[in-house]
Amino acid sequence: MYDQILLPVDEQTGPAEVLHHAGEIAHHFDAEIQILYVADTDEYSVTVVDEGVVDGLVEHGKQVVADVGETLDSLDVAHSADVVQGTPAETIVKYASEYGYDLIVMPTHAREGLSRFLLGSVTEKVVRLADVPVLTARMIEEDAFTFPYERILLPTDSSESSRRAAEHGLDLAAAMDAAVDVLSVVETAALGPDIGSNVTSGDFDQGAHEAVSEVASMAEKRGVEASTHVETGSPDEEILSAVDEYDCQAVVMGTTGRRGVDRILLGSVAEKTVRSAPVPVVTVREE
Repeated sequence: MYDQILLPVDEQTGPAEVLHHAGEIAHHFDAEIQILYVADTDEYSVTVVDEGVVDGLVEHGKQVVADVGETLDSLDVAHSADVVQGTPAETIVKYASEYGYDLIVMPTHAREGLSRFLLGSVTEKVVRLADVPVLTARMIEEDAFTFPYERILLPTDSSESSRRAAEHGLDLAAAMDAAVDVLSVVETAALGPDIGSNVTSGDFDQGAHEAVSEVASMAEKRGVEASTHVETGSPDEEILSAVDEYDCQAVVMGTTGRRGVDRILLGSVAEKTVRSAPVPVVTVREE
C-alpha cells in the first residue's frame, strides 16, 4: 500500500503526535520515511548570493531533520533525510512527484510556538496540488490517533475525485481489515428556495443514494464491510458529526466535487475537514 512516505518537517515537529502516527503507518506497511526540510529562502528574502544566510538556513534544517530522525530511531522506523531550498508547498509537491512517494504526511494545526512553515496555508496548498495522497492530522494536545484504523469514513458524491478517493480508502481498509462508513451529504444550500419541493429534494436524494451505493458495491468486491449513510445539511459539518457518531479513526476523501445539480462536495469542504477533523484525513486528488 505505502512503501515510501514523505514527511515534511520543521523545528517543532519532533514531539508531535503526527510524527508517531507516521511511524505507526510505516511500521504497518514496512515502509521507509523520507524526512524533508524546506529552507524557505523566499520567506526570508534571501538571494543565492547571500551564501552565509542560505548556509545558515540549510544548517538549521540539518539539525531539525536530525532531531526528527532520533525520534524515528526510537520508534525503530527506517528513514532517510534531505534538506532543500525553495517555496515550501510547491517544493514538497514537486519532491513527492519527482521521487515517486506513495503518501505525504503533514500536520495542520499548530501547537503554540510552531513556525509558519507547517501552518494551514502550506498544508492546504499541498492538499490542493499534490498528485499523491496526503495524510493530514491536527497538532492539538487532546487529539490521540488510533492505528491500525478499525473504521474509515468515506465521503462521496460520485465525482471522479471522490471515486478515486473511495478506491484508495477501500484499499486502505482492506489492507488493515477495517470497515468503512460511506457518507453522501445533500448540501442544504444547494437546494435553494425549493428545499421543500419533493421533486427538487428527491433529485438530490437520488444522486446521494446512488453515490453511496456505488462505493458500497466497490467495497463488496474487495471484501470490505460497508455501511451507507445519506444526510442533508452542511457537508463539512455532517462529515465531522459522522466521525464522532460512527467512531471513525480516519477520513479518506477527494479534494473536489461535482458541479451543478449533482454537487455534494466542494473543494472547500475538503479543506475545512482537513482543518477541523480530530482524526487523520487522507485527501486524494482527481487525476
